[in-house]
Amino acid sequence: MTKKEIALHANEKLKEMYPDAICSLDAGSPFQLLVATRLSAQCTDARVNLVTPALFEKYPDAKALSEAETEDVENIIHSCGFFRQKAKDIISAAQMIIERFNAVVPDNIEDLTALPGVGRKTANLIVGDVYGKPAVVADTHLIRISNRLGLVSTKDPKKVELEMKKLLPPEDSNDFCHRAVLHGRALCDARKPDCKNCAMNTFCLFGKEKISQ
Repeated sequence: MTKKEIALHANEKLKEMYPDAICSLDAGSPFQLLVATRLSAQCTDARVNLVTPALFEKYPDAKALSEAETEDVENIIHSCGFFRQKAKDIISAAQMIIERFNAVVPDNIEDLTALPGVGRKTANLIVGDVYGKPAVVADTHLIRISNRLGLVSTKDPKKVELEMKKLLPPEDSNDFCHRAVLHGRALCDARKPDCKNCAMNTFCLFGKEKISQ
């Protein structure tokens, strides 16, 4: 089976297992999703979702956050970890969105990654979820699962992103990534993957090997 065929099989199986391919971060606007994604770095989505209601109640949009006091934002997001750098980044990003992009979150990778604290993972999430363009969010779950399936042989996020873009149907690429997150949490755990109960174990290289042991 070619990599392209494995990717297509995986795409269909993940659709069956996780029909609702949704982002696990709560956000009411493109800007809020951008902020929530920045806060999620080295922090669980569940923790971010506990923190953002208070943050967004006080600072609901880019204009409000661009005028915020850094210390106040730090206090609100403190439990997300690395709160000083994250507060600095989201305030600076808000200011740049106001000044350079007329208060509108950009719709392309180049402009998004020019924002403070925004890497390709966050940029792809915005491009895919907000603007509906083909995107690959190379988070830890996608990197792990794509390697186990035999689709890639690298843990470099950008390389995984570019390789998976070649293999996945463009219209499904973003949802595939969301489903990979759900699958990584449910079955394809980093330490104890439940390969016997995985619907992809007939074509997953890692799963076939593990089951045969």
